[in-house]
Amino acid sequence: MRRFAMYLLVLTLLLTACGASGQPEANGEMDALIKRVVDGDTFELDSGEKVRMIGVDTPETVKPNHPVEPYGKEASNYSKELLTGKKVKLKFDVEPYDKYKRLLAYVYLEDGTFVNEKLVRDGYARIMTIPPNVAQAELFLAAEREAREQNRGLWALEEKQAEASKEKAKPKKQSNNNTVADTAPPEGKTIKGNINSKGEKIYHVPGSASYEQTNAETWFATEEEAQQAGFRAPKR
Repeated sequence: MRRFAMYLLVLTLLLTACGASGQPEANGEMDALIKRVVDGDTFELDSGEKVRMIGVDTPETVKPNHPVEPYGKEASNYSKELLTGKKVKLKFDVEPYDKYKRLLAYVYLEDGTFVNEKLVRDGYARIMTIPPNVAQAELFLAAEREAREQNRGLWALEEKQAEASKEKAKPKKQSNNNTVADTAPPEGKTIKGNINSKGEKIYHVPGSASYEQTNAETWFATEEEAQQAGFRAPKR
């Protein structure tokens, strides 16, 4: 009799969490055990069901015909360390399943850590709000704002990429090598002066073999002027 009463209690708890149908229902919750992490925002339960965390989006690592996105491996490894083999509580919003038949859930560790928020706040995920599952949207927005302001995770990477783009867009400074583009010669000066990779100062007069290919670093009016500046004629 006592064993039967315990059975009824467990059954009642399950029905309360998942509804009378035994399936997850809107705004319900359930305890679960995570078998493996698929990528940063998706994992598989020991029951075989896949779970997609609500409101967050980590960079792709396993999407078919899609390259691994920057910071994707870091996010995936972070979730694996955080979730693999862990007992969690799944809480549902308005829609318990997505179109791929994955559970949509807010995920809580046994110590109360709200995993969805933690991924965003630590810089491993951006927010991705899809109505009607918006119960925690404001919390996620605040977490992302903090991560961005503190340059955490993928936000630090994006800032580095932005700085690199700015540097790339800056006009190149002229340097003393043969790749510097020619500028228009000063009036009356047609002899090109160039310093090669060995540091040799060489001048080229119009019509000489290397004149057209040479980028002038300085110009001279006469060969005498070039020689006085320490330049010599080409050896051939």
